[in-house]
Amino acid sequence: MIRFALAGLGNIGKRHAEHILNHPQAQLVAVCDIDPSKASVADVPFFEHIGDMLRETDADVVCVCTPNYLHEPHAVAALRSGRHVVVEKPMALSVAECDRMIAASEDSDKLIFAVKQNRYNPPVAAVKELIDSGRLGKVFLVQVNCFWNRGDSYYAQSDWRGRKEKDGGCLFTQFSHFVDILYYLNGTIVSARGMTANFAHQHNTEFEDSGSFVMQGANGSMINFNFTTAAFEKNMEGAITVFAEHGTVKIGGQYLNTIEYQQLEGAALPSINISAKNNDYGLYQGSMSNHDKLIDNVVRVLEHGDKMTTTAAEGREVVRMIELMYRSV
Repeated sequence: MIRFALAGLGNIGKRHAEHILNHPQAQLVAVCDIDPSKASVADVPFFEHIGDMLRETDADVVCVCTPNYLHEPHAVAALRSGRHVVVEKPMALSVAECDRMIAASEDSDKLIFAVKQNRYNPPVAAVKELIDSGRLGKVFLVQVNCFWNRGDSYYAQSDWRGRKEKDGGCLFTQFSHFVDILYYLNGTIVSARGMTANFAHQHNTEFEDSGSFVMQGANGSMINFNFTTAAFEKNMEGAITVFAEHGTVKIGGQYLNTIEYQQLEGAALPSINISAKNNDYGLYQGSMSNHDKLIDNVVRVLEHGDKMTTTAAEGREVVRMIELMYRSV
């Protein structure tokens, strides 16, 4: 039985709690949040300070689900207390913060699990296997489109959202999963040129709500990455299209949840169209809801020595790519 403690009981923290409670080999032993009204989320000891929780509980793993700017200090504190750490996206807000987290992990001989749950999406897994098998051959061009809506109510929910030093920007908060899937499927980037603008959120954010980038992959491919949180009224699209030597395939839908089209040399991929699997937070919708698979991977790694789905080094590389993109503006 793997014992979990949870720091941060916002929307995503509650999702972690749900899946820990539902896993037969996981046990939720403590939760922590600055808001005491959330103490009823689970029938376990509740703390308002993470230091108290770390001192007074016997957890094996701490899930860090606090706001972006707190990921590094909370993860480092948990690691230094002798716990493994699951850290929500983004891993941190800079490569320097990621490096301090990795150093604490190495010093304590404890693991960091970076949350990148879209890697579990069946369409993503199918295209990953297609690329890794060599069937597509050389990748020429990758198109990434992320067209979402984040209205005023979203930014009003928490005072850290939309603040540059605490939130980081759209590529950290809304679209780091798409940067990760680009990295997962096509490898890292070596250069980027881009432009950003704040069209619809000047009154409540300190950074862009839209951007477009042209990048070069380390494999020689050309990449176009477009995003917005200013789509009218609702999320419209989350898609990645790969054009390669022996085929074309598009992972589409709103949340990378379908194989939208394909033209491949040889056998086609199975038709995949998954519905009702997004993280629904009432006032807005997020990425695909695969946190059950995330918690299962943590349990399997710690109990059976299985392979981690996303390592700290991979989480760091996604942050490096985001930093490179922002520096190009």
